[in-house]
Amino acid sequence: MFGKQKKESITYGIVGLGRFGYALAMELAESGAELLVIDRDEEKVRELREITENAYVVKNLDKKSLLDTGIRNCEVAVVCIGEQMGTSILTTLHLVSIGVPTVIAKANSAEHGEILEKLGAEVVYPERDMAIRLAHRLESSQILDYVQLSKKINITKVVVPDKMTGRSIMDLDIRSKLGLNIIAIENHENVMEDVRPEYVLRKDDILYLSGSAEGLHKLTEFIEKERMA
Repeated sequence: MFGKQKKESITYGIVGLGRFGYALAMELAESGAELLVIDRDEEKVRELREITENAYVVKNLDKKSLLDTGIRNCEVAVVCIGEQMGTSILTTLHLVSIGVPTVIAKANSAEHGEILEKLGAEVVYPERDMAIRLAHRLESSQILDYVQLSKKINITKVVVPDKMTGRSIMDLDIRSKLGLNIIAIENHENVMEDVRPEYVLRKDDILYLSGSAEGLHKLTEFIEKERMA
């Protein structure tokens, strides 16, 4: 039905080539990942055949059709069908039941996400996550970027506040005060990944911080108080 040749070790399977699924496929392909993509739209699948030979038109996402594509050989399968909740839930259930090691599913609401989690999938909320990211950037002019990896792990890129310049990492003690870790420091395109406790922060330093959303919120409050003082 889908051809005899199947690669045994395809890293990512993507089900649904809407805006989210298509963009995800293109980004993964650009990074050199092995892909398998599925959609019911022949035109979309034809476009993706330029980046992977494992691109299949599947009209009915039942268990047999999914097995026929070879998606069970993927290490990770991503269900990008958030708008059609019923199809999303059934497809996620099938992928989990056929033994795909990691199933990630897009959700459009908390209720949708809760069902997907109970089925054994990791859940992503693209629209919500983009809104959170934008809100954090708008919250402070010194926050350059924000990425939420999970509820407990967040990464932000922030210009060093004036009150922090001239002080050492050890003296500031951001880890114990805010629960944040400095993972890198950038200054005029020079990036230092091995951050020493004795390093003294300079004007125009950019900090790459990881930690909880609460810690990053406390940092934002500190920046805003310093800016308004």
